[in-house]
Amino acid sequence: MRNERLSTAETRRANLPFSAPATRMQQWLLAAIYLSTLFFALITPPFQAPDENQHYMKALLLSEGGVFAQTRGAMIGAELPSAAVDLHGVDFPTDVPATLRQFSPDMLTKAWQADGARPGTSFADFPNVASYAPSLYAPGAVGLMLGDAAGLPRLGSFYTGRIVNALAGLALLSLALSLLPFGRSAMLATALLPTFSYQTGSLSPDAVINGMGFLGLALALRVAFMGATPTRSIGLLAAAPLLALAKGVYLPLMAAGLNWPETRRDLRPWLLIAAMAVGAIAFIAWMKMSGGSQALYHIASRKTGEHAMTAPLADQLAVILADPFAYVRILYSSVVDRAPVYALQIVGRFGWNAILLPLAAYPLAALMIGAGVLSGSGVQIGIAQRLWWIAVAGGSALLIETAMYLTGTPLGADYIQGTQGRYFLPLLPLLLLAIMPETAVRGARPIFAAAALLLLAVAMASAFDSFWVHGFITTDGMPPHDRLSDALLLPSPRW
Repeated sequence: MRNERLSTAETRRANLPFSAPATRMQQWLLAAIYLSTLFFALITPPFQAPDENQHYMKALLLSEGGVFAQTRGAMIGAELPSAAVDLHGVDFPTDVPATLRQFSPDMLTKAWQADGARPGTSFADFPNVASYAPSLYAPGAVGLMLGDAAGLPRLGSFYTGRIVNALAGLALLSLALSLLPFGRSAMLATALLPTFSYQTGSLSPDAVINGMGFLGLALALRVAFMGATPTRSIGLLAAAPLLALAKGVYLPLMAAGLNWPETRRDLRPWLLIAAMAVGAIAFIAWMKMSGGSQALYHIASRKTGEHAMTAPLADQLAVILADPFAYVRILYSSVVDRAPVYALQIVGRFGWNAILLPLAAYPLAALMIGAGVLSGSGVQIGIAQRLWWIAVAGGSALLIETAMYLTGTPLGADYIQGTQGRYFLPLLPLLLLAIMPETAVRGARPIFAAAALLLLAVAMASAFDSFWVHGFITTDGMPPHDRLSDALLLPSPRW
């Protein structure tokens, strides 16, 4: 494929190489993402993705026509069918002792047949996700409704919801890839990380969050570099509020498309600013409609291990404003301390962050990402543009950390609690684009494809073995570390 050496203005007007249909290799890699995502959707036991039990209840509320959670004593949730509540609480609980846990087909059979003995309704508690926007749960809710319409038991509807949710996330990824004007390998490299497929193949809203993050970025760059047609403008203005409702901290990703106007008639920067403003208004409006209430919850301190309560947002914000420099030190120390954990989680750590892949899989992921970057963007990007992208990605990452300090950390703590590596997935394509060379390095593309396929195969085998064959142990969110001799080639439950 011919590379283009263009000025910024010429690049924007050109029919860029990577705006063409995907290459055969890219199509095969996208197919691999589809395959691995649906594999995880089917073989991951119920509620074995982080907070999937609460996400299930929230999607179920939406499927039954409800939108807003209710408060009952110390609980925040909704009155839902007992059969659904017991699917988690009785059949597949997540609050289990630190002993070997292995799933079996008999557990699925028992849960499939249990609905008849569970009439009526029960109050389901889902405080962590009570204030999330319904747009995040629409695909999962549609899947649950389809399962109910087909006469499936609650377990069958659960898996139907997972599959529809996964297909929605994959559709958003496919659309984003088709709209990205250049550097498609940067987005593919991110989506080929096992964490993406694992989270997308659950009832987690990560399927929509990551998909909207990719789509918002792709639309912003397409408008910035290829012009603002009516269709692109409408798409941008529609995507911005959906992205903001997914997670407000990702809305600044659209700023990646900002450039100084070339002429007084160049309205593209103002269009991007208007889109982000619409997104911000949608986010504020939803918070107003939902009451803007923050649900406080108990956590185990990652520093002391003691149980504590998260802080009210206003009180924690007052702590930051009282001494901003102290918060900068907290931010720096927390990021440095947690960076290795984030790296592992970004690649793949299954269950409730309990199952590590074979340790050799993590350098393999680094090889895959590196080869993806060296596959080249096909266009010339100036240093100022690259630095701006790094600033946007870095600023968004700091927003994520600050949001977790405000809403998921004890009052006045000298650390940040609750941030997970998967939260940074929407930012990764932009960061990779910022360091991607114009021209592909010889041999990079086949290495990229081979490493990606091997990494997904290892991840799929690790998940199946850990859940259904060997079993796993979760103790304070960590896997057992009794024996490390096989750590390079086996998942952590076999160490």
